[in-house]
Parts: sequence; C-alpha cells; structure tokens
Amino acid sequence: MRAAYHRRVSTAPGPAFPKPASTFYDEVGGQETFALLTQRFYDGVRADDLLSPMYPPEDLDGAQERLEQFLVQYWGGPSTYSERRGHPRLRMRHAPFAVTPAARDRWLAHMRAALLSLDLPPLHEATLWDYLERAAHAMVNASGEVDVETAAQAAVQGDRPTPLDPPPGRSLL
Repeated sequence: MRAAYHRRVSTAPGPAFPKPASTFYDEVGGQETFALLTQRFYDGVRADDLLSPMYPPEDLDGAQERLEQFLVQYWGGPSTYSERRGHPRLRMRHAPFAVTPAARDRWLAHMRAALLSLDLPPLHEATLWDYLERAAHAMVNASGEVDVETAAQAAVQGDRPTPLDPPPGRSLL
C-alpha cells in the first residue's frame, strides 16, 4: 500500500504556492480600474486645502503613479512597484509627513468618493474599502492641528527627524 501511494505522488518541480486562477486585481477590472481609482482620488486631493500642500506640485503625478502601482501589485497585478521602489515600507515612506487624524479623514473621504465612482460589485467594494481604511489609520503619525505647509516644507528639506533619529542630544545606543 505504501509503494502505491509513493508512485502516485508527482515529483515534477513546480511552484510551492501556485498563483490563483483569478486574483482580486483581475476580478475588479485590472489596471484600468486602479488607474481610474487613483486618477479620481488625486483629482480630489489636488483641490483639497489640507492634503494638496503635502504633495510637491512637481511630484503629484508621480505620487498618483506610485499609488496606482502599489495597489495594482497589492491586489495581484504586476509587481512594477517593488521592481522600481523596493519593499513598500508604507509607514517609513509616510514618516516625513505629518499625517494627522484630520488628514487621514480627508484622504479617506476622497478615496471613498473615488471608490464609489467605480461602481464595483458590493463584495469587491467592501474588500477594497476595508483595506484602504485600515491602511489610512495605520499611516497616522501626528496628532492635533499641524501647520501642513510648514510640515510639508520641512519634509522636502529633510528637516523632520525620522523614527530612527535619536532625540536631540541623545543616542540610540
């Protein structure tokens, strides 16, 4: 009986975790859906008095492209984001910016409007929204009112300490 079992087991090489036949990325419409989502989202950001100062005007299109590539990869599409930028490290990449609860809520409002405009099936909409909402809450790194223009300028100039910088006059060791 044991010998019969061993004869039926394939020893052909193959992936340890085969790619599913269909991914969330495919199910919602692929690249076109995520391009439309990020375009509509950034249309809102461009007109927002709280969020737009966080983005250098010359890099707003780049931010849109990076968000699109990140979401595409996260949901099962091409891995362009990681090929170009490495590991996402979302918290680290957002550390130079004062992401307050108010900024998070505005971000979520624009993202919600963009998501609803896609008219996705309810399960897909809920799945995507759940992720976006959790990710937005995880990016908050400042509390209270912050002068967004000053914080954005400091981030561009590299004046804001990173989480790995020791407090002034102290060492991490």
